[in-house]
Amino acid sequence: MNQNIIGIITERFDTLSKGQKAIARFVLDHYDKAAYMNVEQLSQVTGVSEATVVRFSAELGYEKYHNFQHALWEYAKSKLTSVQRMELTYGRLDTENILSSVLHADIDKIRTTLSDLDQKEFDAVVNVIAKARRVYIIGLRSASYLAGLLGFYLNLIFDNVTVVSSVSASEIFEQLYRINEEDVVIGISFPRYSKRTINALRYAKSKGVTVVGITDGILSPIKANADFALLARSDMESFVDSLVAPLSVINALIVALAARNKDVLHTNFELLENIWHDYDVYDTVDDNDLGHTAILQPEAEK
Repeated sequence: MNQNIIGIITERFDTLSKGQKAIARFVLDHYDKAAYMNVEQLSQVTGVSEATVVRFSAELGYEKYHNFQHALWEYAKSKLTSVQRMELTYGRLDTENILSSVLHADIDKIRTTLSDLDQKEFDAVVNVIAKARRVYIIGLRSASYLAGLLGFYLNLIFDNVTVVSSVSASEIFEQLYRINEEDVVIGISFPRYSKRTINALRYAKSKGVTVVGITDGILSPIKANADFALLARSDMESFVDSLVAPLSVINALIVALAARNKDVLHTNFELLENIWHDYDVYDTVDDNDLGHTAILQPEAEK
C-alpha cells in the first residue's frame, strides 16, 4: 500500500459509515495525535464503539489496527513541526528515566531495522557502489553528519567519492552537473525530509544515474526517487532525530565495501600510516610517555 494514509481516507470518505466518518474526520484533523492512540482511546475521543474503530481500519485495507496506526505514524512523523514533536515525545517519554528510555528506544530501532532490511537490496547497493565511476553522497541538515561519515570512510577505500556540500540549492547542482549513467548518487534523508536532497535525486534520475536512498520507510520521497533503498528505522526524541539505526546500516555498508577491497585498503593504509606518522596526525605512545606511565604506577606494580 504505497498511497499515504491521509490520501486513502480522503479517497474513501464517502463510502464510510456514519461512525467511521466521525473517526475519519478526527484523523484528518488530528493525525498527529491519532497516530499515538490505541483502539480504546480513539473510540473514546470520537464517540464510537471500539468495534467501529477496528472496522474502520479494516475498511481502509489494514489487516490489523496496529498496521493502521503504524501507517498513520509514518505519515505524521514527516509532517510534524519541532514544537509538535516535543509535545508528543514528552507525552510518551519516561522523563524520570530519560537515559534508559532513549537507549532502549534506540536498541528497538536497530532490532526492527535488522529484521526489516532486505539483504538482497543491501548486496545490490554494495555492488553498484563498488562498480561506479564516481560516487556522490548527499545528506543535508542532521543527515549531513551521516553523509560526512560515509564519505570519510569511503574515501579511504576509493578515489572517486564526493560528499556534496550545500549552502544554497544551486551549489548542489553545480557539483552534480557532470554526472552520467556510470555514476551513483547516494541520498540520505529522514523526517522531516530535505527538499534539496529530493530535488537532487530527481535531477540524478533525469540524467540516468543510479540512485541509492538511505531513508526510513516505503512512503519516503527519498525511496520514491531511488533505484535502490536501504530502510532504517528513525524516530524523534524531543526535537532530536534518532539516527542510530541509519548509522548502523551505514557502518555495515562501509564494512561490506572494505571487505570487497581488502588489498586496495591495505595499500592505502600503509601509505596513510606513513603520512600520519610524518605529520604527527595522531597521538602516539613513545618512550617518554612510557616513562611517565611507569612513574605513575604504584610501587607494587613497578
